[in-house]
Amino acid sequence: MTGAAATPGRAATGAGAERPPGGGGALAGRAAVSPETAPDALAGFTVGVTATRRREEFCALLERRGARVVRAPAIRLVPLEEDAGLLAATREALSGPIDDVVITTGVGFRGWTAAAEGWGLSGDLAAHLSRARLLTRGPKARGAVRAAGLDDHWTAPDESCEEIKRHLLAQDLTGRRVAVQLHGEPLTGFVAELRAAGAEVVEVPVYRWLPYRDPSPLRRLISQTVTGAVDAVAFTSAPAVLAMLAAARAEGLEEALVAAFAGPVVAACVGQVTAGPLLARGVPVVCPERPRLGALARALARHLPEHGVTRLVAAGCELEIRGHAVAVDGGLRTLPPAPMAVLKRLAVRPGHVVARSELRTVLPGATSRDSAEHAVEMAVTRLRRALGRSGIVETVIKRGYRLACDRGAA
Repeated sequence: MTGAAATPGRAATGAGAERPPGGGGALAGRAAVSPETAPDALAGFTVGVTATRRREEFCALLERRGARVVRAPAIRLVPLEEDAGLLAATREALSGPIDDVVITTGVGFRGWTAAAEGWGLSGDLAAHLSRARLLTRGPKARGAVRAAGLDDHWTAPDESCEEIKRHLLAQDLTGRRVAVQLHGEPLTGFVAELRAAGAEVVEVPVYRWLPYRDPSPLRRLISQTVTGAVDAVAFTSAPAVLAMLAAARAEGLEEALVAAFAGPVVAACVGQVTAGPLLARGVPVVCPERPRLGALARALARHLPEHGVTRLVAAGCELEIRGHAVAVDGGLRTLPPAPMAVLKRLAVRPGHVVARSELRTVLPGATSRDSAEHAVEMAVTRLRRALGRSGIVETVIKRGYRLACDRGAA
């Protein structure tokens, strides 16, 4: 699933809200014209980032577009030279001639050769690789192979393991020894089909992931995702997806997390391999055409302003409601959680009255009835002050509040 094919309309939209592509205030217009470069394309949105490697680089790409970023690393990488599993797999691979080597990632290949040097096996590994056909998943893997002074035999045009598998299965694999570099998780189906075709397969686990040492940021992100306090969560590896699901399961929140991703919160994945665990659970994802961090940031910059915004006109003002902010006639105003919760609830049915008792249910935090009544009044007061224009939120005596919209258009 690509960014273009991602499921639209994830954010709840009011019955009378207008959501034309690129419509709304001036802020929305600028983001829609050039989402890849607009500094405000993600303004008003909160994005959770689970990455460990290149985390700050990716966060900077999002923040440059105006996003509020929640950093919650899900996993950590075990140093390869300390990984007994990789050493054992390397020795197994070097125990005989290698006919084919499947190289899935450039960083993994470089790590493997560096670890082999630390073990005193670099010469033997280089000799085996030089005599094998090297099949790479994409340009980064191919670049790593060439940087090592080796020749690549073939590169998958669509940068997928599935295409590498089809390429190999189109040949007679009987008796061939194939080393497969894993990229964070087992390639169970891939390996099984090669073996069924007669190949002897050696799995080389160049990555080994463990849960991040401090689990509290990930736990907070899970809570924020379940409650809708973030608009999207970005994943750059399948192990990070699995780690977040496992952490949610430990908290009794796995089903709620999956439901959030299937509903208002966007799950954004750098590529199809990363998206696999979510797709297996029926969760729609946003993916870029090419598995790159920059492309993932651009995919979010296109998707959220188009599908994560409610646009309407109230009291003659154009409102564009985003995750934690609202644009009033193009001017972005950040709102605290309680006023934003009230505004989003009023926008579900623009122009219709929402009772105070119902608004109490959307306010963050559990409070008593009396304190909740006061909290609603305070939230409405703060909302009106933040909007900066009188008359947008109307009081309907003894009934509740409404947005000053034409109900006939709702």
